[in-house]
Amino acid sequence: MATRPLRGPSVSADVENLEAAIQSAIAVLSTSADDVLTKAAGEGLPDPVEVTDWVERTKRLVLTPVDRSALRSEVPHLAHRLLALLRSLNLRDDLPPESIVARFLPRLPAIRSLLSQDVEAAYDGDPAARSFAEIVVSYPAIRAVAIFRIAHELHVLGTPILPRMMTEHAHDRTGIDIHPGARIGRRFFIDHGTGVVIGETTEIGNDVRIYQGVTLGARSPRHGEMLRGRKRHPTIEDDVTIYAGVTILGGETVIGRGSVIGGNVWLTESVPPGSKVVGEPPRQMVRRRSDAEEEDNPHQLHWDI
Repeated sequence: MATRPLRGPSVSADVENLEAAIQSAIAVLSTSADDVLTKAAGEGLPDPVEVTDWVERTKRLVLTPVDRSALRSEVPHLAHRLLALLRSLNLRDDLPPESIVARFLPRLPAIRSLLSQDVEAAYDGDPAARSFAEIVVSYPAIRAVAIFRIAHELHVLGTPILPRMMTEHAHDRTGIDIHPGARIGRRFFIDHGTGVVIGETTEIGNDVRIYQGVTLGARSPRHGEMLRGRKRHPTIEDDVTIYAGVTILGGETVIGRGSVIGGNVWLTESVPPGSKVVGEPPRQMVRRRSDAEEEDNPHQLHWDI
């Protein structure tokens, strides 16, 4: 017959130590600390799940047709949820939540119009696209740009935190990182999209197309806080194509209208309109194997790059 193990002194001491550790952790964590995490809590920490659900429902509203009867219930619902999210923030006295919501709602048709042009640009620019519906439901770039355009409007209205949470949600879902402060024109198309980064003060004109792995970023000085609030990211003028792996840095860098930037180029200086910028191609050297090498290892390939 199995016997119950005796609870010896060492086991009892371990239990007491564990209980003491629990109570100590509670006491320390419940103490108000004067650190940046406490300051962050004072600024307001919206529920990420609520923010994600709100922006996804708003995205569906502007990307897909909704009949009038559904709009009569959905628009008020989204308005009141946005109001609740704004009230969870410690907003300035001159920035009442009701005013932000009232100014945001009339922007929804303009957001929809811009997204319609973005989808059309994707269809015109991607020969693999078979229909507009395919682009709307399956292209990660459209999801990322749709969330960006919603978040950008809230950013322009002075809303803190929420726009950034929205675009970071899009970043998590698509691998495309667009700061809500960027300014992006009409008929914008990101082909493939993974690894694209568009910084806060980037300005992008109309009819611009970029490919995966493109960074429109800022130079990184030792004391980056000195540049806060200043233009740090490049300006891309109308009708520019930027191929995969390109890095363009600096607030004074302007890519002129109609330019084409070839793959894997690194730019920190402006280029005039109509330019074609290409990187120096890598040198590849292929040498034949000797007969002795062939006999020693007939399956090994010799490539010198």
